[in-house]
Amino acid sequence: MENCFNMTPLCPDANNTLGTVCIFGTGDFGRSLGLRLLQAGYSVVFGSRNPQNSSLLPKGAQVLSHVEAAQTSRVIFIAVHRENYEFLSAFSQELAGKVLVDISNNLRKNQYPESNAEYLAKLLPQANVVKAFNTVSAWALQSGSLDASRQVFVCGDCESKQMVMDIARSLGLIALDQGSLLAANELENYPLQLFPLWRLPMYIATGLTAAFFIYCVLTDVVYTFVTEGKNISYRIVVSIANTIFPIVSLIMLALCYLPGVIAAILQLYNGTKYKRFPNWLDKWMLCRKQLGLVALAFAFLHVLYSLVIPIRYYVRQRQNIYTISLVKDNKTLTFDSAMSWRSDSFYTLGILGFGLYVLLGITSLPSVSNMVNWREFRFVQSKLGHITLLLCTAHTLVYGWNKFLYLSRYKWYLPPAYVLSLIVPCIVLVLKLILITPCVDRVITRIRQGWERKSVHDRSGQPLI
Repeated sequence: MENCFNMTPLCPDANNTLGTVCIFGTGDFGRSLGLRLLQAGYSVVFGSRNPQNSSLLPKGAQVLSHVEAAQTSRVIFIAVHRENYEFLSAFSQELAGKVLVDISNNLRKNQYPESNAEYLAKLLPQANVVKAFNTVSAWALQSGSLDASRQVFVCGDCESKQMVMDIARSLGLIALDQGSLLAANELENYPLQLFPLWRLPMYIATGLTAAFFIYCVLTDVVYTFVTEGKNISYRIVVSIANTIFPIVSLIMLALCYLPGVIAAILQLYNGTKYKRFPNWLDKWMLCRKQLGLVALAFAFLHVLYSLVIPIRYYVRQRQNIYTISLVKDNKTLTFDSAMSWRSDSFYTLGILGFGLYVLLGITSLPSVSNMVNWREFRFVQSKLGHITLLLCTAHTLVYGWNKFLYLSRYKWYLPPAYVLSLIVPCIVLVLKLILITPCVDRVITRIRQGWERKSVHDRSGQPLI
């Protein structure tokens, strides 16, 4: 087996213990990378078609012709576009045995039949091509604030790859081994993706928001205008918005835990954990974190909108009118103990649910999740997560109380919006309650530990392994 740790050192320099690194290309990325390498203690040599024009290059770097520069170092960063790779063929003998680091990206995904790195390897078969640094921006290298892009994905043959990973670590970056050069196509597509795991949650959030906005406007503003002739469109800005936000938040929180319930049911049905889930369920489970964070954002909006309720003109006007009517009629309100219990329970459940909601969001941050072990993380995200869903569902139930019993609440025979928001959470909670019963939970635990039902066979009649 090839030993990844038997490395050939970079060419030593008399004044620099880290050695010399060569860069082909004097564009933004090449200059930024050269500056970072110089700051890390490397000697940097640029290969250029016009060595005399070096005014923009970092101070301390050498500028030579491509052939001369290639002779100074074993590691050469190719900071040019794929369209310009052909010039390298002219001095392929000087590049034989060199480690060529391809840092290029394309304008769109799968733009060429093979990856740029594989194309470079075919063009220069005697060189060792490594794909790396294509996910780090020139701006991040220049500014030094690398928090947004500290990860460097590296793929290639073992020894060459290890040399490049050592360079990345010396620059304060996190080098991640992605395997052979066959992974280069995936690495080149990675920077072209725009929030891939956030797309489904954003589509769901947008769809739910639009659907409930239309529903609430229809059952509130349009219904009142048609039946009573009153224009209450001003309620769209705050009242209807503050109805939609908690509904979307609650449904999306339930959608975070629904795929886990479905997965457990499928494992029970199949009697094994060695059968793949459907692709749609895999994609759903991969974006649960993003679903939860979007749900938390809607919960925050609900809290902020609720805080402005007492200072709204509409609310103050109604309170003033009601108070004046009591004075005119010489009436006194009696204390309603049941209403007090209901309102206090409503606020308490909301505060507790939101507090745990925030805790779930905090533990989703990488800086926090890396500080806890898997059991602690699972306790917070699973057990406390289901408790959060229970508290938020109870918060909504107390809000609705017995309103669903009155026909006047069903405008145009449509149920109140909060009733619709309870469907998915209640389904998740009921199914989860069934799954955690001792008799069912015992079977699921055994299946996840590797036990299989004896009658489980594949289509050919052979037992699954």
